[in-house]
Amino acid sequence: MVKTTTNKQLSLTEFLSLSTEDVNYEFVDGYAVPKVSPKYFHSALQKTLLILLSIWSKGKGRTVAEWAIILRRKGKDWCPVPDLCYISYQRLPKSWLFNEACPVPPELVIEIISPDQTMKEFEDKARDYFAAGVSRVWVIEPEGMSIRVFFSTKESQVYTGDMLIVDSFLPGFELTVRQLFIEAELI
Repeated sequence: MVKTTTNKQLSLTEFLSLSTEDVNYEFVDGYAVPKVSPKYFHSALQKTLLILLSIWSKGKGRTVAEWAIILRRKGKDWCPVPDLCYISYQRLPKSWLFNEACPVPPELVIEIISPDQTMKEFEDKARDYFAAGVSRVWVIEPEGMSIRVFFSTKESQVYTGDMLIVDSFLPGFELTVRQLFIEAELI
């Protein structure tokens, strides 16, 4: 379900200058759309992945939580705010130091499903991410203790338990779903 904050459509510039206070918004079809407020499992998984990916990405790129990304979706400006993303220094040089939305598509976007969201919503969003130049999309389902890795718009795999996630876009990074949930102290 999509809720908008105003009936007035905004430009990307107007959206990026909004005062957001304690609410995160995404820019979709010209509207500021509030993100779902995270619950405990979501927050614990986000924190754990941020730590694990930050350690791995040191010297390679940026791993960031809740960073707005300027993209295009269906011919329009789109500014999603994924739960986590990884952007290599090849895509966005280390010398880029501005307090702004991310200007390039990341290699990896991670979204964590909240209780009132569906996998179908994230399948659609994954297609939009790929069309905008994102290389990989992970969707984590806390209740089902699984990670669905989208390799493209047509190929994905669901990982559970001790299945090892290894990806050429993240050389040297390995993770199992069980390891993630143990590190997050959720099992």
